[in-house]
Amino acid sequence: MLLNCDLGESYGAWKMGLDSHVMPHIDLANIACGFHAGDPTVMANTLALAKAHNVGIGAHPGYPDLQGFGRRSINLSDTDLRNTLHYQIAALEGMARVQGMTLRYVKPHGALYNDMMREEAILLQVLKTLSEYPAKLKLMLLATAEQAHHTRLAEQFGVELLFEAFADRLYTDQGQLSPRTQPNAVHDEANVLAQVKQLLAHGTVTTASGQTLPLKADTLCVHGDNMDSINQIVTIKKLLQDQ
Repeated sequence: MLLNCDLGESYGAWKMGLDSHVMPHIDLANIACGFHAGDPTVMANTLALAKAHNVGIGAHPGYPDLQGFGRRSINLSDTDLRNTLHYQIAALEGMARVQGMTLRYVKPHGALYNDMMREEAILLQVLKTLSEYPAKLKLMLLATAEQAHHTRLAEQFGVELLFEAFADRLYTDQGQLSPRTQPNAVHDEANVLAQVKQLLAHGTVTTASGQTLPLKADTLCVHGDNMDSINQIVTIKKLLQDQ
């Protein structure tokens, strides 16, 4: 199972995350494209860091919402969503090409990611948008009980999927991520490691109500916002290597 992390989310003088500490330990970097976070210099520096550590790169586009860090839903028309995504993907892909790198996939950010997983019409528009992009890019999305259905939808557009699970988030019984406004939506260190071990050993997670939910994931999302989370990533990487 590959480790992925959302990176490049600083903006101007505002710093977010410990990207240089995270990058040596992950396989895939989801790089912000300027609409929820990131700017041209941050994008270039993050790409260079990924290249130095041989980390695969993906675009991490979101709603145009710098003030809300992309965590607020915005009701865009199909055309506006299509153009918003193409604009962000193209920006990162172009900057990657300057450094001799190839973009591999797209992982929507924040509210757009949640909206895509909750509303099939938005997921279909995202798939259609990727199918229209000149480069062949995979879509990273949440592994849920609807995996087989999502795969069939993607096949209609010729888009390959990467299913991800989250190390640090509590799941609902439906396989969605518990809203951050709910208690214990983000795990502490003990529960992060327990959830990773359960995923690796049994392919399941325990939901907010205590149910066991099967998940088949290609990649595991981790976050590197502070040194404690970096230490968790190092431990999780060792768990994966010891499988």
